[in-house]
Amino acid sequence: MSGRTVDPRRVPRLILVGVRTHVSYMSRSPIEITFAVLVPLVYATLAVYLFRAAGDPDRLLTASVGAGLMGIWGSVLFGSGGAVQNQRWLGTLETLVAAPTPLALVLLPITLATAVIGTYATGATVLWGVLLFDVPLDFAHPLLFLVAVPVCVLALGMAGLLLAATFVLLRNANALANPLDTPVWLLSGLLVPVTVLPAAAALGAGYALAAVLVLGRVERRARAAATLALT
Repeated sequence: MSGRTVDPRRVPRLILVGVRTHVSYMSRSPIEITFAVLVPLVYATLAVYLFRAAGDPDRLLTASVGAGLMGIWGSVLFGSGGAVQNQRWLGTLETLVAAPTPLALVLLPITLATAVIGTYATGATVLWGVLLFDVPLDFAHPLLFLVAVPVCVLALGMAGLLLAATFVLLRNANALANPLDTPVWLLSGLLVPVTVLPAAAALGAGYALAAVLVLGRVERRARAAATLALT
């Protein structure tokens, strides 16, 4: 690990090229398209009906946006695990781990790409609510909302990086990803007010720091246990 360094000036290009490559790759995956296109619309429909049944029509826009966040999280959660598993199945995970580039910078474009793919969910669920359920677009701070979306995407991408550190170690990463989908109903603001949640930027920085610290230990353990490959 001590010899694995990269020129800081090359990091932005490395990330941008990696994100572009993985977005192109995932946009051709039927599973990724399903999670990005269909699942968020199901979440949005259920959320709108639940809030209407509860006699709280003022939160319909919140329900649509929250469903979009669920879509982004689902894309990050299963996309990050699936990307690592795909590398393992293709037999390239060992090469990535052995590459001179730090593993965190190898995995970061994958997790950011899954978040970028998931951003469709937010726009789609809001548009779905407007067209089908007459949800009013009465954002209290429209400009802040436009700023918050990329910040949220970045924060969720960092969360995906932290999860990917564990996915490197576990052969069946999806078994871990499945139960982690539900708790985000809390963090999306559907069950609790978003005002009681930490700021997304602070969470993103914490996720990134934790991922870098954890990834080295996980990588060494995976090497020692010989669990990088399928067999």
